Amino acid sequence: MAVINRTPDSFFDHGTTYELGAALAAADRAVADGADILDIGGVRAGPGEHVSVAEEIRRVAGLVAAVRAQHPGVVISVDTWRAEVGKAAARAGADLLNDAWGGADPALAGVAAAYGLGLVCSHAGGLAPRTRPHRPAYADVVAEVRDYVSAEAERAAAAGVRPDGIVIDPAHDFGKNTWQSLQLTRRTADLVATGWPVLAAVSNKDFVGETLDLPVQERAEGTLAALAVCAWEGARLFRVHDVPAARDALAAVAALRASGEVAALRSAGAGRVAGAAAGAAGITGSGTPRR
Repeated sequence: MAVINRTPDSFFDHGTTYELGAALAAADRAVADGADILDIGGVRAGPGEHVSVAEEIRRVAGLVAAVRAQHPGVVISVDTWRAEVGKAAARAGADLLNDAWGGADPALAGVAAAYGLGLVCSHAGGLAPRTRPHRPAYADVVAEVRDYVSAEAERAAAAGVRPDGIVIDPAHDFGKNTWQSLQLTRRTADLVATGWPVLAAVSNKDFVGETLDLPVQERAEGTLAALAVCAWEGARLFRVHDVPAARDALAAVAALRASGEVAALRSAGAGRVAGAAAGAAGITGSGTPRR
């Protein structure tokens, strides 16, 4: 899952792909590099200038439509917590709604159900969107996250979201400190045991930077290490900024595990672990906008 930011203040690329043409070019590169899913976002995750619903739709919907026309087979995800944005994205041709804020807008699941989209169910520790945690405390962070995302997944299924399109995400750094995010990384298997496909969104995050005492542009190696641990533990989807490096790391983990499924992927010359994961989660490119 490649990150495509249409934000002027992204923590990672600082607005490099904010303009529509630059964002579309980034999507083209990601697909050429082997991304199976493009995750398009129109609002910076952290604190910053207020972005209205209308502005978020302006940033996201046009790009979704352009990517859908240019890459009919790719899975298009939209990173949003807002139901109105999700509806606009669905109409433009999105396949998946990536809610990193733990169901802050309960109507989002209804949108996914109404349009036949997949849904990422995450844990943000009860934080309001775009806020940072202050001394988050959990008796057992892994157990709380596991129970919360499982309940959210069940709620989504009850709302009519297709069960084969539901993914869970522990949401490293969202409502968590570095130690807690590290715990979630090393115990990814606890989340995998729920039976829901697990998304690992660890790329260049603050817990990686704080662990290694490195700024955001120097977290590549730490990111790959965290990705590898999540993959070894059984995560199925991986949200990343550097697609080729992530694919190589995941292919190495797959070879080390040497499972029958991996052997089949390798014999196909793919190494496309994320593609198999998206298929296993029932998420495929729609090829046509939804009305």
